[in-house]
Amino acid sequence: MENLPQDKKIILFDGVCNLCDSAVQFVIRHDKKDVFRFVALQSELGQNILKHIGIDPKYIDSVILYEPGVAYHYKSAAALEIAKNLGGFWHLGTLFRIIPSGISNQVYDYIAKNRYKWYGKKDSCMVPSPELESKVL
Repeated sequence: MENLPQDKKIILFDGVCNLCDSAVQFVIRHDKKDVFRFVALQSELGQNILKHIGIDPKYIDSVILYEPGVAYHYKSAAALEIAKNLGGFWHLGTLFRIIPSGISNQVYDYIAKNRYKWYGKKDSCMVPSPELESKVL
C-alpha cells in the first residue's frame, strides 16, 4: 500500500474500545525505539489496509500488527509480536509462545468478546493529542 511508512509496524486497533485505547497508550509509552504507528480499524485507512491484506472487516474484532510488505499478525500472535518489539522487560512476554496458539487465541477471543461489557466503549475513535499525532495514521 502506498503512503504507509515502510519502516514502521502498524497496529490496527478497535478505535472505540476502552481496553484497546489503554493498550495503545501503553504501547506508545513503552515504544522507546519508535517502531509502531497506529490506525483505528474503523477509519478509512484501517478499512483499506484490511482489504489490502485480505481480511473481511465484518469478521475482525482483533488487534492486527501489519508490517508493510512483510507480513501481518492478529489475535494473540499480534500481541506477542508487539511485546517482542517493545524489547526490554516486555520482551519476556514472548515466553507465552509456548502456549499453543489455539489455546491463547481462545483466551484472546473471550476477552475480545467481552471487552465492551468489561471496559466500556466510546462514541467515537480517539483524537490524538498533538504530541501523539505523528504516531496515529
